[in-house]
Amino acid sequence: MALRLYIETATTNCSVCIADADTVLYFKEENDKNYSHSEKLHVFIKEACETANITPNDLQAIVVGKGPGSYTGLRIGVSTAKGLCFASDVPLLSIETLAILAQSITITEGVIVPLLDARRMEVYSAVFDASYTQIRGTEAEIIDENSFSEYLNKGNVYFIGNGAEKCKGIITHENAVFFDEIFFPSAKHMIPLGIQKHTDKAFEDVAYFEPYYLKDFVVTKPKKK
Repeated sequence: MALRLYIETATTNCSVCIADADTVLYFKEENDKNYSHSEKLHVFIKEACETANITPNDLQAIVVGKGPGSYTGLRIGVSTAKGLCFASDVPLLSIETLAILAQSITITEGVIVPLLDARRMEVYSAVFDASYTQIRGTEAEIIDENSFSEYLNKGNVYFIGNGAEKCKGIITHENAVFFDEIFFPSAKHMIPLGIQKHTDKAFEDVAYFEPYYLKDFVVTKPKKK
């Protein structure tokens, strides 16, 4: 058996999966704009172990979405994963959230641009080809009418994620493809990435691993009345 627990909490989607190699034994996720991950995540993990009839000590690895994304969501997911790794003495693997999100769709040509909503007109973005190879690094960027023109001028660009909504009225190139459905990073899409990471033994240092926030956390003062 090659049992792995997958945890993805970088957005409003709290998502948990247990798989034996690529066979899903348990999968559950709930999308809550109030970020109630702290209440749901441990319940999902307990349900996952009971459904798969295992204990955390039976796991070969724990795989967590590392970000970028919500500061609160990432802290909850990563701290939970690290705690389980310490308690069960299993290795920790991490996967970038945008790489997980890119796995939501299948294309035969063009590129995938996963977009996570940041603040105002800013998004976290990356670019992947049809085989899910990342061909442009992860960035925090402000969207305008020229965004991604390098790729749009060559062929179809498939925009996905909760950051795509703010781009629809701005990126109007004929090769821009948007979807009615809003895709969120999901634990079930982590499986092929987790298998490859485990095969490569790309383990994290559990003691020092931190989420990939990409941007510094900014605390704003409330306005004076």
